[in-house]
Amino acid sequence: MNQQKFGALIRVLRREKGMTQKALADRLGLSDKAVSKWERGLGCPDVSLLGDLSVILGVDLARMLSGELAPNDFVGGNMKKAKFYVCPVCGNLTLCTGNASVSCCGRTLEALEPKKADDTQKLKVEVIENDWYITSDHPMTKENYISFVAFATGGQMNLIKQYPEWDLQVRLQKRGHGMLYWYASDLGLMYQLL
Repeated sequence: MNQQKFGALIRVLRREKGMTQKALADRLGLSDKAVSKWERGLGCPDVSLLGDLSVILGVDLARMLSGELAPNDFVGGNMKKAKFYVCPVCGNLTLCTGNASVSCCGRTLEALEPKKADDTQKLKVEVIENDWYITSDHPMTKENYISFVAFATGGQMNLIKQYPEWDLQVRLQKRGHGMLYWYASDLGLMYQLL
């Protein structure tokens, strides 16, 4: 760990939070001289303080220790290239339009890799009025269900959350061509073209 970079980052993050050295030190139960020493690159906080420091400054501990908060590469606004993250513990869903570091329930999540559905896996899509009516024969049990359905075009995404033990019956406004995504615990993230 580079003490100079680490200290400079602490200073930047502290100022972004509108905190003085004394305010940060008080929250950690230290003197402001200790924080000043870190920020000048003349020392580092005790390991026991790093977790609290990370929370107070609102930054990932590993990135804080590296001394850099490099921005993620901008991918663009094409919603068909959005990344989906699903927590294996609580089922929480996160959607990102670019690269991101995502965590939930104490775990770092990896972006799901969408798989193209074969004919037996595809959702049934019918046109009713100006909508797509989407259904599935998926069992929809508590342990194995489709948790969301999403339709993405270049600039828009319409996402509908589903619940276990409910039949999958979704209506989406029919608009252009795009990708229909869905996630099921047994299949993972699937897609088909509409």
